[in-house]
Amino acid sequence: MMNTKSGEISPEQKPHIPREIWVMVTAAFIIALGYGLIAPLLPQFVVSFDVSMAAAGLVVSIFAASRLLFAPMSGSLVDRVGSRRVYLIGLMTVAVTTGLVSIAQSYWHIVALRALAGIGSTMFTVSAMGLIVRMSPPSIRGKCSATYATAFLLGNVAGPVLGASLSFLGFRWPFFIYGVGVALAAFVVWWQMPRVNHKQANKDKLPPMRLQEAWGDTAYRAVLTSNFAHSWINMGVRVSVLPLFAVSVFHNGAAASGFALAVFATGNAAVLQFSGRWADTYGRRPMILIGLVGTGLFVGLMGLADTIPTLLVVSAFAGAASGIINPAQTAAIGDVVGNKRSGGQVLSTFQMAGDFGQILGPIVVGGLADYFGFAKAFAVCAGVAAMGVVAWLCGRETLQERRAIVRRIPLRKKKRL
Repeated sequence: MMNTKSGEISPEQKPHIPREIWVMVTAAFIIALGYGLIAPLLPQFVVSFDVSMAAAGLVVSIFAASRLLFAPMSGSLVDRVGSRRVYLIGLMTVAVTTGLVSIAQSYWHIVALRALAGIGSTMFTVSAMGLIVRMSPPSIRGKCSATYATAFLLGNVAGPVLGASLSFLGFRWPFFIYGVGVALAAFVVWWQMPRVNHKQANKDKLPPMRLQEAWGDTAYRAVLTSNFAHSWINMGVRVSVLPLFAVSVFHNGAAASGFALAVFATGNAAVLQFSGRWADTYGRRPMILIGLVGTGLFVGLMGLADTIPTLLVVSAFAGAASGIINPAQTAAIGDVVGNKRSGGQVLSTFQMAGDFGQILGPIVVGGLADYFGFAKAFAVCAGVAAMGVVAWLCGRETLQERRAIVRRIPLRKKKRL
């Protein structure tokens, strides 16, 4: 319901997060907890097969590459068979392939299994986005997105702690445990998420939103650009290049990079408690613009950090800026698709933009660091963020309530005259 005087939805009238979203939040935490458990171990496990560091890097890259290549097909699957079914198939694919890594007998076994896991990952990621778009009430779409993102973040923070306590098990058992954990997440969704009834099935048969239709929306083009920039900076460069920078600059670089990543996650988690509500109140566009400016500024300055406290402060602000972007972006893509359309290909293209940025960023910035130094290399991130800012300056606001308020302002002034 809306306030008839202002046209805004009052806080007490806003709907609560649906039960189905909470089911997905629980599953997301379990998945992220397991990923945090194995992520630090995977490169070490691969190197134990007497291969080079480059070969170990290939295992990480093949996962991202298979996600990128399979994203269009996963979007088509969502449109054809429904988000819930693709979500469950994707989770089980990740569960089985990751569990099998625990009994891998050669390096190439791991490469093949991680490639298949990447396919399963993109299936459940795209379908999860589709489910959130469909099940989130438009007035709290940002809040639902922030809650889902927070579950992943908390899992990624707690996972390494759990992994440290299980280090006595060696390299193989954590992969088996992760496989069981993802299978448990799939069971939770299968058990608690209602099956699609006949009425819902008829909805799924409606013509999906075509990519060409979404491309005609300035907000969609803007969110693709901002997701590319966000993933380049925060998911790619920060994770891959920051540890190298810390090792080259500080005496205890490994510890410094670990603290910097932890502080980034803390800043991110703190802002996520509010940023979803801000996106639902003030609009998607201003939140994304603020987040991009902050991200470009603080990550761009990382290469100038000459003390560990400086690096930690910059990392904390960069994490906070990233936390402003995420819920607003997810809410914006949800606004474009809407609750009554199937947007598998639209959502998969959004994911591809992020995956491409995550793959390309570390390669370009790492190469620039070799030739021009870290300061200039990190500064490039500010330029990439500026691309997203320009795109959103030309993109429309997607929050309907916000647009309605803006349209009414001239009318109110005329009445006063």
